[in-house]
This record gives sequence, C-alpha cells and structure tokens, in this order.
Amino acid sequence: MAPVNMTQVTEFILIGVSNRPELQVPLFLTFLVIYGLTTAGNLGIITLTSVDSRLQTPMYFFLRHLAVINFGNSTVIAPKMLSNFLASKKTISYYACATQLAGFLLFIVAEIFMLAVMAYDRYVAICNPLLYLAVVSRRVCLLLVSLTYLYGLFTAVLVSSCVFSVSYCSFNVINHFYCDNVPLLALSCSDTYFPETVVFVSAATNLFFSITIVLLSYFNIVLSILRIRSSEGRKKAFSTCGSHMMAVTVFYGTLLFMYLQPRTNHSLDTDKLASVFYTLVIPMLNPMIYSLRNKDVKAAFQSCVTNLRGSWKGV
Repeated sequence: MAPVNMTQVTEFILIGVSNRPELQVPLFLTFLVIYGLTTAGNLGIITLTSVDSRLQTPMYFFLRHLAVINFGNSTVIAPKMLSNFLASKKTISYYACATQLAGFLLFIVAEIFMLAVMAYDRYVAICNPLLYLAVVSRRVCLLLVSLTYLYGLFTAVLVSSCVFSVSYCSFNVINHFYCDNVPLLALSCSDTYFPETVVFVSAATNLFFSITIVLLSYFNIVLSILRIRSSEGRKKAFSTCGSHMMAVTVFYGTLLFMYLQPRTNHSLDTDKLASVFYTLVIPMLNPMIYSLRNKDVKAAFQSCVTNLRGSWKGV
C-alpha cells in the first residue's frame, strides 16, 4: 500500500466564482459595484433608523439590525473575494478560513431568525394593533435581537469547530469563493460523519423553525386582512408587510432552492451560484426593497438630504 501524505494543511486555495483568467477583471468590477451598493444601502438604513425620529418604532429597530447583519455578512465574504480576483495566488490561511466560516455562519443564522422576528412583529402589528406597543416593547425588542445574535454566535462556534476538528491533508483547493461547510468537508482526509451530521441537523433545524414562524405569522396576517371589509383598509394592511414579504420570499426561496433540489442535480457550482445570491446580492437588494416601497424611509432620506444641503449652504 502506498504511503499517505499526512502533511497538515496550513492554507487553502479558493477557486472563486470562476477560474477563467479572462473573467477575473469583469467579475471584480461587477462584485465591487455590488459590494459598494450593499455598503451604501445598509449603512444608509442603519443611519436613517438611528437618527430620524419617525423611524423609532419596533419595525425599524428590527430593520436596522437586519441591515447590520446584511452588511456584516457581505463584509465577511466580499473583501477577500475581491482581492482574489486580482491576485495570482488565491490563498487564505487555515485560521483566516476558520474565522471566515464562523463569521458567515454567525450572520446567515442571525439573518434567518431576524426575518422570523420581523414576521412576528408584523403579525402583532396587524392582528393585535391595540396591544402592539405593549407586546413588542423596547425590552422585548432588545431581548429578541440579543437572542438572535447569541444563537447565531452559538451556531457559528459549534459548527465551525466541528468542521475544523477534522484533518486536512495535502489537497487544499476549495471549489468556492469563500470558506463554506460542504466544500471544506469534501477536502478532509479523516472521517467527516459527525461534522456533516452537525451541519445538516443545524441547517435543517434553523430553516424549519424560522420558516414555521414566518408561515404561521403570515397565515394569521392574511386571515386578519381578509376580515377587513374595506378595500382601502386591506391595501393599507398589506402595505405594512409588503416589503418584508418580498425580502422573505427572495431569501428563503434561494435557501430552499439550494437545499431541496434533487441530489442528481446538486453540484458545488450550483451551490456557488446560490451562495452569490444570499451572501452578496440579497444584502444589496434588501435596502432597496425596504426603501423603495416604504414612505417613511423615503421621507427620512429626503429630510436627511435637505438637512445636508442646508448645512453645506451654511458653510
């Protein structure tokens, strides 16, 4: 039997979105624009919901933290991805890879449950409007957001420690543009049954509970709206949750496409395409979804621009 090379890997090579040399610069420019829009949009939402008095409600408190999560998720992935488009050696160190995986898991799990929290917020606002401020009090808001971040952190530590508890020997080329569970475990030279089980159970549990909360919330929201007799009242009720419904549909639709596709059609290239969407494209789209369809956010933005113009004229 030939001896097995058991040299421990100290760095990984990321293939990226594509390994074709002629596409590196166009892809760099494309994703630079996407990351720039993501940064501007989410920092804009964070700023507006922090300083404008009209946006100091539970709904906008949760929206601010969704923007924080979107910005964090894209920032964990995009800078290294962009630098690798122009680098001749597309490497990432062992510990940087582990840190990137943990950061990605923290923010993606936090986003899954933040969307569920926002669905519950819309349920209370529409189905129990008289009790809204009592049920979704500031204390409850802080508790829900804290639990979301803490659970995301717990999942990140648990799953990333399991993924990096196995051995990685010799072959270190990751068929992805960032350090993710599945392509990493595919490189392991030791038994991966336990970490694969942890990854599967964690992903399945998180998706099941968050989607259940969202579906139950919107089932009750739709029933409540259908009981409203006036068409104007129904339209107003739908408008209060339309942006969130769109964001939820895009996000969960991408995740379900990735996890529910037949195994015969499943490939790492398909995973990469889906990952581009929920790590980079969706964080760019969310600020647009919430601002373009929201009169309060548009009014706050216009007020902010007016104040900035006034301050510049004063100077």
